[in-house]
Amino acid sequence: MIKLNRRQQLIIDELDEHNFTKVNELCEKLNVSAVTIRKDLQYLENTGLLYRTHGGASKQPLYAFEKNINEKEFVQVLQKQKIAKAALKFVNDQDFIILASGTTVYYLAKIISGYEKLTVITSSLSVSIELGKDSFIDVIQLGGNLRKSSVSVIGSLAESELKKFSCNKLFLGIDGIDLDFGLSTSNSTEAHLNKVMIEQSEKVIVLADSTKINKRGFGQICSLDKVDVLITDNDISEKDLSTLEDCGIEVIVAK
Repeated sequence: MIKLNRRQQLIIDELDEHNFTKVNELCEKLNVSAVTIRKDLQYLENTGLLYRTHGGASKQPLYAFEKNINEKEFVQVLQKQKIAKAALKFVNDQDFIILASGTTVYYLAKIISGYEKLTVITSSLSVSIELGKDSFIDVIQLGGNLRKSSVSVIGSLAESELKKFSCNKLFLGIDGIDLDFGLSTSNSTEAHLNKVMIEQSEKVIVLADSTKINKRGFGQICSLDKVDVLITDNDISEKDLSTLEDCGIEVIVAK
């Protein structure tokens, strides 16, 4: 049985509420030195109760690792569906939009219908197949190297084709959103393609469930100042919500 002193239990309680905390914040709340807090965090990490990060601690691992789309499709399903429904409000007739890869974006593609005219550029084969069922949606499938884990294309061919277009909205799925590192994904080549998507779009709408917040993937996409809207689920903490809004991001909580 793991034994915790009162201070260590308060640290765990803080993480249960906010998922992430910093050493300096714990010092102020508990009125102890940074050396004491770091010793507590080391002990709690050794017992498997938290993950230490640069300058703090997290309830979940900081880094997002690559998963196959077949696995991700069954994770956070209800949250992703609610996020997709909230994102649909940003789709209008006559739009020229980019749909990136990812399961949440795919859920959005599944409910896009009933428009008189819509043009969609996508890197995702799954999105193309879904939207191809609607005769009023013009679908432009980017070419390139197939990334099998996400059933989407990546690479220079996709990037060069994308640069020929200008779109008014991008719906982007990610693996991580972090205050310091920005948006990221687990594949660096896909991250570079996502960066080009942002450059070719007037408005960037990120679709990410709350488990992606305070996470980092291997490949950085962009800093947070490039993001216009974040749509997430109602498990986001008040602290994270406030922090992201302070960065100038419109945060929409899908319910």
